Amino acid sequence: MPSTASEAVRRMIELSRESEQLNQQALEAQSDLDAKLSVQHEADAVLAARTDALNAARDEVRRFQPVIDRTAIAAYQGARTNRMFAVLVSDSPQQLLDQMSTLDVVESKTTEQLKHFKKANDAAQAAETAARAAADTARGAADKAEQVRADLESKRGALGGAVTQVVEAWGALSAGDKSALAGAAFPPGFDRDSLLEGLVPGSGTSALAAALTRIGDPYVWGATGPRQFDCSGLVQWAFKQVGEDVPRTSSQQARYGTPVPKDQMQPGDVIFFYSDISHVGIYAGNGLMVHASTFGVPVAVAPINTTPFHSARRY
Repeated sequence: MPSTASEAVRRMIELSRESEQLNQQALEAQSDLDAKLSVQHEADAVLAARTDALNAARDEVRRFQPVIDRTAIAAYQGARTNRMFAVLVSDSPQQLLDQMSTLDVVESKTTEQLKHFKKANDAAQAAETAARAAADTARGAADKAEQVRADLESKRGALGGAVTQVVEAWGALSAGDKSALAGAAFPPGFDRDSLLEGLVPGSGTSALAAALTRIGDPYVWGATGPRQFDCSGLVQWAFKQVGEDVPRTSSQQARYGTPVPKDQMQPGDVIFFYSDISHVGIYAGNGLMVHASTFGVPVAVAPINTTPFHSARRY
């Protein structure tokens, strides 16, 4: 247990940082699971279609099977269906012509049906191959989804444990320590109205303006607004207000848009922090950002140099 108030606050900050990392990891795992489930559903749909095609092909084969069976039986029993046999057994020219005509019709029909049977049989074999491949794909997709689901449950469990520790540490702080940890909503000298007046309309600056309306809202793990947020949830919500559909997690957001060098950042750019990209905020100019920091600290404007910079993007 911390022996001093400063140690308690420091421990609270450490626990909050750990929980923020776990929160982003759990969100990433959930996003991964959603993607894997989408692939699984698509694979299941393909399997269902392939199975239907296979059943239809087998039905077509069964439709021609009696003809094939009769032909095979006739051949086995020594049935004579050629023209020479007709000549040998005919009693008259007319009878010969009639028998030949009949044999031609029988042979033509049999040949045509044999062609249909072969076509249907080939289609059935192809459909069976496709169905087996689809079944393998569906099983593989289901296995991958199950692996990600297990990973998600593990990360959620770790997050739950970390959150419990953070809340307990928060509860142990004095009112003064809680107030000091929360800090001010704006740094000294910051003028939100002047900043908003100077913004040029655009997705980035308009999203910044939207984020600034959430100053004072609480940090909640996994929250995406409109009254409580985690760090990436605030960024997603702010850009959604101006019609920009950005990804959910900080690591996904770090791959969205175009990269911007740190010395060329403009208000409205999105800034990422830590080597694992587990925190994100929206640049407000003059070395400041608006962000949902961590539990116990409401959405606020804060300096960017208090957190290890990773990269910046422009949406």
